[in-house]
Amino acid sequence: MQLWIGVHLPHLALESFLPRWSMPRNEGGFVVLEKDRVVALDRAAHSGGIVPGMRRGGVLTLVPDAVIRERDLTREAELVRGVAFALLQFTPHVVLAEESVVLVDVSASLRLFGGIRPLRRLARETVIAFGVTATLAVAPTGQAAWLFARSSGGIALTLRSVDRALRRVPLPALPPARHYAEWFDGLGCETVDDVRRLPRAGLKKRCGTALLDALDRATGAAPEVYEWLEMPPAFSARLELPDRIEHAEAVLFAARRLILQMTGWLSARQLAIERFVLELEHERGRAAVPPTAIEVALAEPTSREDHLVRLLKERLGRVELAAPVIAVRLDAKDVREADAPSESLFPEPGGSPQDHARLMELLVARLGAQNVLKAAPVADHRPEVAARWLPIGETARPMLPPPDLPRPTWLLDNPVQLIMRGHRPFYGTPLRMVSPGERIEVGWQDGHPVTRDYFVAESDDALHYWVFRERVSAVEEREPRWFLHGLFG
Repeated sequence: MQLWIGVHLPHLALESFLPRWSMPRNEGGFVVLEKDRVVALDRAAHSGGIVPGMRRGGVLTLVPDAVIRERDLTREAELVRGVAFALLQFTPHVVLAEESVVLVDVSASLRLFGGIRPLRRLARETVIAFGVTATLAVAPTGQAAWLFARSSGGIALTLRSVDRALRRVPLPALPPARHYAEWFDGLGCETVDDVRRLPRAGLKKRCGTALLDALDRATGAAPEVYEWLEMPPAFSARLELPDRIEHAEAVLFAARRLILQMTGWLSARQLAIERFVLELEHERGRAAVPPTAIEVALAEPTSREDHLVRLLKERLGRVELAAPVIAVRLDAKDVREADAPSESLFPEPGGSPQDHARLMELLVARLGAQNVLKAAPVADHRPEVAARWLPIGETARPMLPPPDLPRPTWLLDNPVQLIMRGHRPFYGTPLRMVSPGERIEVGWQDGHPVTRDYFVAESDDALHYWVFRERVSAVEEREPRWFLHGLFG
């Protein structure tokens, strides 16, 4: 089944300056001009009496403190392209159409995402997370999806439903018909379906073939040819902020837009990210400050947007800005081919290895690499020497396998001497030995000799401890002492 999703960005001129996650800088409102006439405005400006088409002088007369910006078509094009890149995570067949519309051919993705309705919901959530307003439509042809997205949206799953939906599409939504608006108005044609009912020969003679070709593509009577969005070999994207940001955590709203673009690029190229860098650009000029670079390295490559955003959020929470941020840049440094997903029939309890890797990455981002350690034992019989811990990102040299004997994970820095009661070591309660002894007699080669007999001891409340009894020589007249050296979980 052939299905397309059309995404129209109706407030693009405004949101290229003022994304939905940002706020106006004053109560007068925000206005965008093109050729000295208003083309976009926010609610505050509209409440002050400003309407589209008004000149700059009228705006300043009604709302003197309104923020006025000239329309930036380059910034709008970058915004549309960013949305298109974000939608690449659903299919590689994405089209940058005219008039701020992105077309997505999802025919081959329906089974993967569970049908058109879940897929449409995910696409809407992606665009909303991107920070812009959008109207979504679904149709079996790209031209119909474009028309419906440009009007009121909706879903049309068959060509027959397209014929019915065209009755609700206003005629100005069809670009070839706009040049003949007065003539069609005189004929009483208000919708696209009204034009379809006119004689084709008369339409062709009066309006040419462009109008008929657009109608035929919408109804499936003529083939469609599109130029797919080209993906660059490397990913790098930059976003200027609508205002200066003085707290690193507030950068996350803008950085998420770039991460959405990157995950779309990764999905389309079937790649996974291993390391990326977010640069926070500061003020320029004489008091210029070098960009603040935040590098995120992953133990397990991924292309999941939610995990990347979570890691970046933890990192930003630990950054102190040297100066306000005016722009952000995201660069994908290390990528590799993504592994094919493998779902076992009976999932392992506690999560998959990928889940464990993501947990470790989150802990590193939150606590710092030096505070998340892994065991890297040294080949030595002395427990205090063998117990070595390294940051989880470091690689330890391979060592001899540990002895097949009970050893606690929690080893005390300094053994604690135990008192004796009734010829038994005492730690809260009398301790009972529940394992055979393990004799360790080593260290003469480096001048730190150790002569001990280790046991697993159990208390009256069923807690287990790792204790040792020192061995005394025959010439010593004192009794051997007992020490607590480790605790079992």
